[in-house]
Amino acid sequence: MEYIFLLIIGLLAGTIGSLVGLGGGVIIVPALLFLSAAHILPTISPQAAVGTSLVVIIFNGLSSTLTYMKHKMVDYKSGLFFFIGSGPGAMLGAWVNQHVHMHHFSLYFGLFLIAVSFLLMFQSRFPPSKKRTFPVVRTYVTNEGEEVTYGYHPFSATLIAFVVGFVGGFFGIGGGSLMVPAMMLLFLFPPHVAVATSMFIVFLSSIVSSMTHVFMGNVAWTFALSLIPGVWIGAKCGAWLNRRLKGKTVVTLLRMVLILLGVRLIMQGLGL
Repeated sequence: MEYIFLLIIGLLAGTIGSLVGLGGGVIIVPALLFLSAAHILPTISPQAAVGTSLVVIIFNGLSSTLTYMKHKMVDYKSGLFFFIGSGPGAMLGAWVNQHVHMHHFSLYFGLFLIAVSFLLMFQSRFPPSKKRTFPVVRTYVTNEGEEVTYGYHPFSATLIAFVVGFVGGFFGIGGGSLMVPAMMLLFLFPPHVAVATSMFIVFLSSIVSSMTHVFMGNVAWTFALSLIPGVWIGAKCGAWLNRRLKGKTVVTLLRMVLILLGVRLIMQGLGL
């Protein structure tokens, strides 16, 4: 019975994570801890839940990236550039996870994610000026047939990616909860490109940060092997849905997930 629960968790995590570019750890980590506390699954520590989640997210990121690749939605050059910052950040976050009391950090991070969701709401009502210039410029034609120009500053992009990688490695959530909003708000990435490129970055960053947890023995391999099939299928379903939704719909779904994640982290921080 526990394997069925894990398969369903993987399916949900893969679908939602790939749909909005969050990686899926936002579901896997709390689900493992909750089912463990409810004695439905064997006991698992928070560190093992994070490590297991990061291993599973590798397959979520790979599955969704392969799907997005077929439709030319992944900005590889930007993704690799952001990974220069997020890779080291993910390793540091995974290491710090072992030494920091997470309650207060969870509370503040939860409040921050809810604030980001409101920023996305205002951004959709008052779009940033398209006259903003970047040293690195990209163009993309949206599902609605509109050509969008976006870009980034190399230094600030690397710094932001480092912070995102750190958060992903620390919480085991893959970093997409910050990467997608950052790409959309700061660098004007179209929602579909932000999600697809985020999953590419999540895939690379999860490999790095999960290796740290593997080395420390923080992976429940039985759980991981049960979650991976559901995550693989779910990631393809999420990417399929993403391609058929309008950009505004993707942003709305992202905001909803950020609010739910923020509330969960606040409750965790308050010990509820």
